This record gives sequence, C-alpha cells and structure tokens, in this order.
Amino acid sequence: MKHKIVLGLLLFLQLGYVKAQNTENQVLFTIDETPFYTDEFIRVYNKNLDLVKDNSQKDLDVYFDLFLGYKLKVNKAYKIGLNNSVKYQNELKSYRTQLAKNYTNDSKVTQNLIEEAYERGLVEIKASHILIMVDANASPEDTLIAFNKIKRIKANIDGGKSFEDAAVDFSEDPSAKDNKGNLGYFSVFRMVYDFENQAYKTPKGKVSEPFRTSFGYHIIKVNDIRTSQGEVTASHIMIVNKPGEDEDVAKKTIDDIYQKYKQGETFEALAQQYSDDKSSSSKGGVLQRFGTGQLSSEEFEETAFGLKNPGDVSEPFKSQYGWHIVKLIEKHPVKTFEESKFEIENKIKRDDRSRVITSTLNEKLKAKYPVKTDKVFYDRLKSYIPDEYYKQTWTVSKEQMEGYNRDLLTIDNKAKISGVTFINFVLDQQKVSHSIKPIGTLVDNLYQKFVERELANYYDQNLESEFEEFKFVMNEYREGLLLFDLMEREIWERSKTDTIGQQQFYLENQKNYQWKERMVTDIYSSTSKDDLLKALKYAKNKKSVDFIKEKLNTKENVKIMVQSGTYEQGDKIIPKGIAFEKGISDVVQVGEYYFFANTSKVLPAQAKELSEAKGKVINDYQQALEANWVNELKKEVTIKVNNEVLDAIKKQLKK
Repeated sequence: MKHKIVLGLLLFLQLGYVKAQNTENQVLFTIDETPFYTDEFIRVYNKNLDLVKDNSQKDLDVYFDLFLGYKLKVNKAYKIGLNNSVKYQNELKSYRTQLAKNYTNDSKVTQNLIEEAYERGLVEIKASHILIMVDANASPEDTLIAFNKIKRIKANIDGGKSFEDAAVDFSEDPSAKDNKGNLGYFSVFRMVYDFENQAYKTPKGKVSEPFRTSFGYHIIKVNDIRTSQGEVTASHIMIVNKPGEDEDVAKKTIDDIYQKYKQGETFEALAQQYSDDKSSSSKGGVLQRFGTGQLSSEEFEETAFGLKNPGDVSEPFKSQYGWHIVKLIEKHPVKTFEESKFEIENKIKRDDRSRVITSTLNEKLKAKYPVKTDKVFYDRLKSYIPDEYYKQTWTVSKEQMEGYNRDLLTIDNKAKISGVTFINFVLDQQKVSHSIKPIGTLVDNLYQKFVERELANYYDQNLESEFEEFKFVMNEYREGLLLFDLMEREIWERSKTDTIGQQQFYLENQKNYQWKERMVTDIYSSTSKDDLLKALKYAKNKKSVDFIKEKLNTKENVKIMVQSGTYEQGDKIIPKGIAFEKGISDVVQVGEYYFFANTSKVLPAQAKELSEAKGKVINDYQQALEANWVNELKKEVTIKVNNEVLDAIKKQLKK
C-alpha cells in the first residue's frame, strides 16, 4: 500500500501542478500557530480535481475539511516523532534520490544521445584501424611523440601506402599483425564512444584524420556500411585443436559430428556429448543472443547471420577459436525506437558517453554558481601532499587534519567547504592508481574533480529552492510516508483486528448490510437458439448441468455455457427478461445470445450475516474510526481559519 501512495504521487507529478492564479499566497489556517498557505491548497485541489471519483469531494467546503484533516494527521505524526524513525528516513532518502535523477541529468542531452544511439544502431560499419598507444594521462612530451607518429603514418597512407600494410608495419594493436587492422563489422556500443564517433563520421572508403581515445591515437578506414542485421540466437558445436595435435584431427572430428547430424542424431545431443565449449555444451550448444561485433569472430558471426530459417544448420567452418557447426534458433530484428529507448538509456549510463551528460551538467553548474577558492590555503594544502601518494601509503594524523579545518572553497557565496573535506577526498582517491605527474599537476586535477563533486552536491541539496515542483512533490512524499505509518498504527491495524468493535459497528449499522432478493440458479446461454432449446428440454426432464453439457458440447465445439450460483436482484449476470421466480424460465434473447434460467430457490430480502458483509463492514468501520479520530485531533490543537481568505479562494476557483 505504501508503494501505491508513492505511485499516486508520481502520477500527480506527471500531471503537473497548477499554481495559484490571481490569489497572493496567504495564510489559510494555522494549527497551533503553524501556518498553512493558500498556494498549497489551490495547487492540490486543482491537481486532484479530475482524479477524485466522489463528486462530493469536489465541493470546496468538503475538500477544505479533507485538507484540514490531512494536515491534522501529519501534524500528529510529527508530534509523536514518526519522522525520526530510521526506516522512515531511509525511505524518504531513497525516494528523493530517485526523484532527483530527473533534475540532475540533462534531459535534452540524454534524449539526443538516445536518438543518436538508435540511429547508429540501424547500420553496421566494417572498419580497420591503426593504433599508436599513449596513456590518457601521459605527459605532454609523450603525447606529442605519439601524435607525431600517427601523423607520419597518415602521411604515408595519403602518399600511396596501403592501409593494411601500414597497419602491419606500424600499428601497436597486437592483433594487427594477423588481421591487418581489420575490426570486422560493428555497431553502436561496441567500441569506446570516441572511436564510435569517428567511425560513424568517416565516409565509406575514406581514412579519418588522427584522433585520440583512452587507448591512444588512431586512424580509421571505413571499408563498408550496411543495414543492421539485428541479433540472432544460435547454438554451436566447437572442436578445438589440442596442444601438440595435428590440425587435421580437429577437422576430421567436426566432419564426423556433422555426418552424425545428417544421419539423424539431434544437434543438441551432439553438442552435449562432443562440443569443447563447456559453457554452452550442457545447454545443447545454445549461446546468448548476439549482434554483429559481439563475438570477436567475423567468420562465426557471418555464418550465423547467413542462416536463413530457424533450424537451419551450417556446414563445418573454421574460426580463430576452432572448428564449428552452427544452428540458427531465432532471428531478432532491430527493435523500434519506442521498444529500444529504455534499454538504450540504461546502456548510456554504463557507457563512457555518459561523460557527455556529466560534462554538460558541470558546465551549467559552473556558470550558475560562483566558485571561490582560498588560493593561499590551497597552495599550502597542495604542498603537504608528497610523492609517496603514488605508492598509496600517504596518511594524515589527527593533529595535521585539525590544521586543515578552515574554509577552502565557497560556492554561491553560501556553502563553505573546508580543507578537511578536500584532504579526505584526496585520501579516498589514493586508492586509485594515478599516472599524472608531477604530484602538483595531479593535485590540481583532483581539485578540479573535487570542485565538480561539491557543485553537484550543492545543486542536489538545493533542488527544493531551485525547482518549486520538486519541493512540492518531495513534501507530498514526506507527508505521504508519514501519513501511511500513522494510519497503519492508529486506524488500519485496529479496524482489521478489533473483532468486538467490528461486531458492535455491524449491529449499529445493520441496515447498511442487506441482501436484496436473490435466486439460486443455473443460467444457460448459447448463440444458437436450437441448441439452447435442446438444453431446455433436458432441463425440464430434470437432467443435471453436467449431463446437459456432456450431451451437447464436444472438445471442438462448445455449444452451451452454464453459470451457476446465487445472484442478487440487479446483478449484471442475470439476463434482462429473466424473472425472479422458482422453476425454469422462458428463453430470452439479449444481443446475439439466448438464455434461460433454472432456479431452484428464491431467497427473500434480508440482513447479511457479519461474515457475508465483513469486507464492507471493516472498510466502513475504518472510515468511522478515522472520522472520530480526526474530531479528537481537532480537540488536541488550536485551529484558526482565515475565513476571509477561504471565501476569496472559493470565488476564484468557482470561476
């Protein structure tokens, strides 16, 4: 039920909120001098206007009483300290974290990345590359050396040297000697984002200019571009060459297995018995579904995608991993954008392109909030961090830490962050292996990350003041969770377990729990009047329901349906025209169906037993307890209503 409250609040968020128009925000009422304002009342009333099913709740006087009762309950929850429970605090924190994601991610940038990824996923690129490795944090000197190397290679290719020969001669990718730089076909999310960007920007048959990724400097040649093949689910049998064994042995083994398959043995049984891929053999050779570029074997992928129909089996073929036979299980075409966008967004969060979102937010926050650093203090802190930091052995004593406890960073002329906070950040980052040198440059780099973290924290902590909508929704969460805990404790549990109270309430309100006239009956129906008349004849001869159904229905053709039970007058299951009387009725037609009823008993209108009305009794008892409780709450506090303001709101909202 608590989750239903939260879902309801999220629904309200999606519907948006309506701010007060023409009415200045004023105090509407106070509870023990705590003020409650017109803007919240108007916003909540407008927001819920189309959601309430009970029209009486749309009446402004009724709604005001409900709103006042709601605030009285929340006030009680705070008084008894429900807001101090660890469970409540954790749940509220969790909800806030989820809600804040809508404000801490740049939705426009995210949407652009989703659309870009989907469009790229519609095609596959076959490319070759040449790599000159250089660390992402390499010194300027080493970076320049690597850059000049890749420039010379590009110049050689422009001068007529083939890309493949250049890859063999110069590329520092270990696989280049064998594959001449060929990466095969790949699609979106298969390569690091910087590499993917260049691949999709380079025209077919052309060679890119040098560019950098986290691995080093590259140049790319795009060999082909084709429409995406989607994904496939396939199974395989693999035989590998054993160390010291002649290659012909593996070839002979796979040929023998293929012959056994052609003789009628099942692919799955052969995979279980003979395949050297133990991760899939126990499952009959079934692999996880895959797309182009996922298996690091162009031969395998081309063979699998080349099979046309589910159940098709390839002839034996060789890859760099061994000999295979592949069976196609299912082809999965490219999904629509609507089907893909949630999955793509999750991939973006795990992919290095998420840096684009973070970077955009960082730039916005730097422009939004002024940042000031105590430069003299920063230089002093910087000088305290020694080269032993690289060995991950640097420590700071308690006495030293006390000396760092002064303001280092100021954000938005409000938030003050101490040197202690920065030093703790640096100590935490010591767990990571760093290659940026010298130590001063590394500390400057860490300080930049620290400032970005503190800006993000400051922004997150001030979402309520930055976004009125966020403030309102968080207040609804806060009060909604409190109200749930309070109601469960004061009303819901009691209404379910207080059997004496339930009995007394039932006796006092028995007139509300009455049966109308009922009949115990079997209602026969059919789209064929002739078939129904046959059933009618059997019924008049006192044949049972089971006998009639067995005589008229077959597995292939159900001619007669029967609904048996005790039905109250006005029940929709009783066809119009069927009289409330004992015996067999006449045949009536309603739409395309024909009906008759065989009624064994007619029960008069009478009071329900408590057991028969228990669900409604508990619900009504709960509402009565709540109403009485609210009246008691009113006696515990001093309520002052600004009737003049309330009248003005009524006039405004009735326009």
